[in-house]
Amino acid sequence: MNQPITDRKTAILSARTLLQQCEKIVCFSGAGLSAESGISTFRDSETDALWSRYDPTQLASPEGFAADPKLVIDWYNWRRDAIAQANPNPAHLALAQRPDIIQITQNVDDLLERAGCKQESVIHLHGNITHDRCHQRCGFQQKIDLANPPPLRNCPMCDAPLRPAVVWFGETLPAWAWQQAEQHCQLADCMLVIGTSASVYPAASLIELTKAQGGKVIVINTHPSGASTLADMELIGPCGEWLPELLS
Repeated sequence: MNQPITDRKTAILSARTLLQQCEKIVCFSGAGLSAESGISTFRDSETDALWSRYDPTQLASPEGFAADPKLVIDWYNWRRDAIAQANPNPAHLALAQRPDIIQITQNVDDLLERAGCKQESVIHLHGNITHDRCHQRCGFQQKIDLANPPPLRNCPMCDAPLRPAVVWFGETLPAWAWQQAEQHCQLADCMLVIGTSASVYPAASLIELTKAQGGKVIVINTHPSGASTLADMELIGPCGEWLPELLS
C-alpha cells in the first residue's frame, strides 16, 4: 500500500497525472459522499432519540418489515424527508462535471442525479429510495415524492405491501445493477473510491476486481478504510474538498 499523501499540491498533481493516463474511470462511492450534504450514514445516532433506540436490522430487513411494517415505513419516510431537504455538495457537483466517469454507488439517495449526473450513468447497487416497489416482487414500482412520501399502503396490482425499492439485510443486490457494475469495473483503468468503509460485501469486492484486472485505485476518505491496502494513492480528507480540485 502507498502511504497517504498529505501535501495537497503534491497529492492533486500526482492524482491528476494518474487520471490523465486512464481512458476508462469508474467512481465507487459510499455514505461519506452524501454525509457532507448532511445525510447521516446508516448507523449514525441522530438527535431524534426515536430512531437511535432501534437496531438498523430491525428497520431494514424483511423480518423487521414483517414484524412492524408501519415502523419501517415511518423510518424510511423520515430518511426521505432528510434527503429531500439536502442538496448536492461540491463532491457531487464535481463528479457531475465528468460525464465520462461511470458512477457506481452504494448510496440510495438521488444527489448524484440532482447534481447533474445522467441517470443512465449512475448504478445504484443498493437500490433507490426515490421509488417504492411491491414487497412480493409482482413487478409494480412507483416513483414517490421524497418531500411528501406516502404512508404504508398496498400494491395496486397484487395487494401485497409496498416498500422502499432498496436492498435490505439478507437480500441480494439487483442483478442488473451488479452485472453492469462488474462489467465496468473489469474494464476500468482507474477506480475512484469515495467515502466508503469498503466493508460491505459483495459491493466492496468491486475494488478488488478492478485491482486484479490491473486498474489503478485512488481512495478518498476522511480516514483509512478497508480500501487502504488496495490504494495506489490515498487522499485523506473530505471528498468535497478533494474532488473539485482533482476533477476540474
